[in-house]
Amino acid sequence: MNRHQARAIAALAWVIAIDGAAAEEPFQKLSGAQIRVQFTGMQLTDGAHWGESYQPGGRLVTEEDRQQKATGTWRVKNDRLCTDFGKDMGSRCYEVWMSGRKVELRAPGSSEASVAGVLEPAVRRR
Repeated sequence: MNRHQARAIAALAWVIAIDGAAAEEPFQKLSGAQIRVQFTGMQLTDGAHWGESYQPGGRLVTEEDRQQKATGTWRVKNDRLCTDFGKDMGSRCYEVWMSGRKVELRAPGSSEASVAGVLEPAVRRR
């Protein structure tokens, strides 16, 4: 490969990298209505180890390594996603931030994610 070809390949790689970075959407805070639409019937997951299924009617099922771990409830209150797992695990409310399918659940007023994952259609297990 000569020097001109190497420069052309390097320039093309740089353009592709810049284009990919520009295409990534910034995280946006969701309203209560947007949270309901995005989460109902979906699973928040890391894609490999854990998942939280937000079922219609407010049932919430968590899994780790494909085994059901806990059940609880979910609801939207004051533009926050609230989960309740009873006495053992307690209840929490989060602001929901999304970028494409990426989700960050943040403590109210925080800029850091308490939970981060992607939303995908929930898988029904028997």
